[in-house]
Parts: sequence; structure tokens; C-alpha cells
Amino acid sequence: MAATAPPPRRRRRPGAVPVLALAGLIVLAGLAALAIGPSTPGGLRDQGPAQTVTPPPERRLLWSQLPASPAPTTPEAGNATQEPPKPVPDLTVPGRDITAVDVHAVLAKDPAVGPEERQALGSCTGCEVRTPEFRDLTGDGQPELITAVTTPGRTVLHVYALAEDRLLPLLQVQVQPAFSAATIGSELWLYELTSAYVRTTSHYVWDGNRLLLKDRKDEGAALPPPTGGESGRPATATAEPEPAPRRPGADLPKELVPTAVPTPRTARPSAGPPAGTPAGTPAGTPAGPSAPAVQPEAKR
Repeated sequence: MAATAPPPRRRRRPGAVPVLALAGLIVLAGLAALAIGPSTPGGLRDQGPAQTVTPPPERRLLWSQLPASPAPTTPEAGNATQEPPKPVPDLTVPGRDITAVDVHAVLAKDPAVGPEERQALGSCTGCEVRTPEFRDLTGDGQPELITAVTTPGRTVLHVYALAEDRLLPLLQVQVQPAFSAATIGSELWLYELTSAYVRTTSHYVWDGNRLLLKDRKDEGAALPPPTGGESGRPATATAEPEPAPRRPGADLPKELVPTAVPTPRTARPSAGPPAGTPAGTPAGTPAGPSAPAVQPEAKR
């Protein structure tokens, strides 16, 4: 019995890749694409840790407890000189702490403070030295001293900076007595009512030597009070007196005005003669004086 020959083995074509190996390559390619990220424009990319967002500086009021009121005059411009300021003579800051200085002593030593302001340092009617405020107006991280002196004739704002153990005057400007002020970052803003309906805003910035006026603008603070019906409410009507009734024929000539003839009254019929009338007297006859019912007894 002849032996059965084994079936011929199938020969693989050169360069053929098994199906499982091909599937594995596709999976690896997909994972690599996810790891690398899309390369198309607008795709998501890892740019590292996010940067810290710094909020913009906010406006901080000075002497916020004091109300503002209208003022009659126009404010003067600030000191625009470029000359570096000179320290206040005969004055040192203890411990180089500007918050520890006596503001009255600073104003008394400052030669730029006039005699009218110096009256406010003592007993002066209507005078005031505002409590100092401390804000960084030079951008160096150190606070500056801000105060204001009010007298019956004027109000002056003063700003001082610390230089080692001395004080440098950065700003001296006359303002309205009822002014308000604020700082936005290291910038100084002054608000004044220069008339009943106009508010003036002054903007001061640090130039390396002093605080200089950057810009000033006027804007309407309010509208004039409306009059009459323009206020949105009906105007109050004034009651007019009613005309007196006119007599008939008042417009006619005098000779054509008819003369009024009095109408005779009709006598009312009497039911009978009044009491005490003698018998036989016809009705309607006026009765005479009635006789007394009792005759007086004659004297003996």
C-alpha cells in the first residue's frame, strides 16, 4: 500500500505582514499621535503653568468720611517745576518711619507753607489740618504722607516723601475747601466742584522728581433743576376766581333797560277776627288795642 504524500505547504509571499502585527502598528501610531498632540492650527497644546493674573489697581478714596460741596472759584494748577525738591530743613524722621512724624511739625518747618496756613497750626476759627493719609505715589513700595490745610481763605494739599531720614515736598497745590481725593495705583486724583454744575478732575503722576499735573478736565456734575411742567410732574394750577353773575340787561343802554315793577303781594284771608275784637266787626278789619280783661278797682 503506497504511503500518502503530505499536502504541500503554502509559501508566504515575500514582504507580507501578518494581520495582528499590522493592527498593533495602527494602535501604536494612534497612541503616539495622542501623546504628541495635534499639529493642526488651533489645536490644544500644553504651554506649561498658567501665568498669574494681576488685577488692575482700584480707586481708593482719601478722607472718604468728608462730604463734598460746591465751591465758587477755579482751582490753581499744580507746581510744574522740574527742579528736584529740597528736604524740609531742621527736620528728621525718627526711625525712618514716615507714619511716625508729627504733621504739625512738618508744616511748621516747611518754608513753602504760608503764614495763613500757619494759623491753622494753632487756634484758628474755621481752620483744619487733615489727618495724614499714607499712599505709595512714587511706585517704590514706600508710602508718602498726604495732608491738607484748610483756612477761611484757602485750602492747600501737601504731599511729602521719605528720603533716608528727611522729608521731600512732592506737591503743594491749592484746592477747593470741599475737595475729595483718591489714588489709583500710584496716581493721585483730585475732584472739585468748581461751580454748581461743574466738577473738575485733576490727575497727578510721578515724574521722578515731583508729582506733576498730567491732565485736567471739567464735566457736568448735575443738571439745573427743571421748572414748570418740565420736571415730569404736572404744574400746580392756580385757581382763578369765578366771574360774578351778571345782571340781565347790563350790556344794554340805560334807556332800554326795563324798569322792574314790584309785584303786589296777595293778602292772606283771615279765618276770623282776632281775639278781643268786638262782635260784628267784619273780617279783615285791623283790630284795635284789646281791653284788659279785668278792670282795676277804684280807689276809695
